Amino acid sequence: METQELIKMLAEGSVDTLYMTLVSTALAYVIGFPMGIALIVTRKDGLKPMPAVNRILDIFVNILRSIPFLILLIAVTPLTKLIVGKSYGSTATIVPLVIAAAPFIARMIESSLLEVEHGVVEAALSMGASPLKIIVKVLIPEAKTSLIVGCTIALSTILGYSAMAGVVAGGGLGDIAIRYGYHRYQTDIMLITVIVLVLIVQILQEVGMQISKRTDKRVRG
Repeated sequence: METQELIKMLAEGSVDTLYMTLVSTALAYVIGFPMGIALIVTRKDGLKPMPAVNRILDIFVNILRSIPFLILLIAVTPLTKLIVGKSYGSTATIVPLVIAAAPFIARMIESSLLEVEHGVVEAALSMGASPLKIIVKVLIPEAKTSLIVGCTIALSTILGYSAMAGVVAGGGLGDIAIRYGYHRYQTDIMLITVIVLVLIVQILQEVGMQISKRTDKRVRG
């Protein structure tokens, strides 16, 4: 393969990978963020204790998180076809990525919000703040740095999932690595693809960490 052709293919693969990763992360947060908040709020010591609801949510999240992504990718093929109209390509891969990432993000949100000192919440309650106001004005702002770090981790994890989708022609860099590096035994292309994936992950992590440092009230310039 000519160098120019390889560069073009890798560039397109990188764009597809970023597209899948960013869109999937955004959609997964739309589902996972409120789910994570619900896990916190309905705890026995939460703002609105609901043990039964909390238990159901907890089991649901655990079940989805326990399913290996490759198995989930194949299992939701009918749903993917129903939503997207096909089961291959970068857009189709977004469906299983969101399903896999949403419970993971819910746990990340729950973990971040649990880091908020209970005394801060109690102070807000004593001043008559409503549960919604405490969530929006206290919990989320206080956990902001941890939430940003969690988002950075989620991006890296989802990017890794997107690479696995190459096994079923999911598009992106993972698809290139499988098609050329595995099926055609072109290990040089696989190696380059891996390097590009590592670079993308490092860039995403560095950007996320820099943002988290700027929002961390404990950091002094």
